[in-house]
Amino acid sequence: MASERPALAFVIGYDISEPRRLLRVHREMCKHATPLEYSIFLLVGSDAAKDRCLEEIAELINPLEDDVRCYALPARGFQGRIGLASLPTGILWTGLPAAIA
Repeated sequence: MASERPALAFVIGYDISEPRRLLRVHREMCKHATPLEYSIFLLVGSDAAKDRCLEEIAELINPLEDDVRCYALPARGFQGRIGLASLPTGILWTGLPAAIA
């Protein structure tokens, strides 16, 4: 029996210069990943899922004006937050992937 590979985690961020393109990229990213901030997303999945996401985004951006970056996160890396929590105390967002919940 083949063992399942653990899901990989990637942080994808972008800086899009034109408002209409920005909205299109944001909508497409929401299909593939969980928004952490407006232009920062967490994609939990395979390398193939990450590649599909980036291919879709590449069709929407202007490579001379826009910047999209993707960083792989270590499997057991440090997770922390400084500052105001995104949700009030006692409220849990069950839409977050288990990797960061």
